[in-house]
Amino acid sequence: MAEKKLDYELVLEDVWADDSIIQQHNPLGKIPCLIMDDYGSLFDSRVIVEYLDTLSPVGRLLPQSGRERATTKAWEAVADGIMDAAVTIHTEYTRRTTAQQSTDWIRRQESKIQAALDYMENELPEDMPYCTGINISLADIAVGCALGYLDLRFPKLEWRQHYEKLALLMEKLETRPSFQSTAAPVSN
Repeated sequence: MAEKKLDYELVLEDVWADDSIIQQHNPLGKIPCLIMDDYGSLFDSRVIVEYLDTLSPVGRLLPQSGRERATTKAWEAVADGIMDAAVTIHTEYTRRTTAQQSTDWIRRQESKIQAALDYMENELPEDMPYCTGINISLADIAVGCALGYLDLRFPKLEWRQHYEKLALLMEKLETRPSFQSTAAPVSN
């Protein structure tokens, strides 16, 4: 919404908290969830972005059709895959006892993250500033969110040391007001 210059209020919600209101707006109890002025709601990043991209011609995040759109959506899918695997690992560590944790399951998720990082590093064009060209798109936002989540929850992964092109992309994204204003709070 920040990239599209749309007015919004960012509300951080702990979906695990007893007082979470997310279930009132998303039957799956997941974030993100867009609660609109009429109190209707949309959920799932893909659905929300499709809708938001229709509200303003500023900063079009999705190409209208064809190969460019499919490429952007493919980047989004890989980034979402990293998020899914990372959230799964984080949940395994924080919501299950050590005896309940599955090291095989954790290793499988870690290998997905590694494969996705390898893929993105190899696919990121050297002659373009962003994932799919000269303008920021949903591809970059999705990748930036996934990499930011890895920084937040898995700093020991140190992905920036191993993925030079992704690190440069992330540095560029972190200078954007949209990323700065929505960065995860730093905890001590």
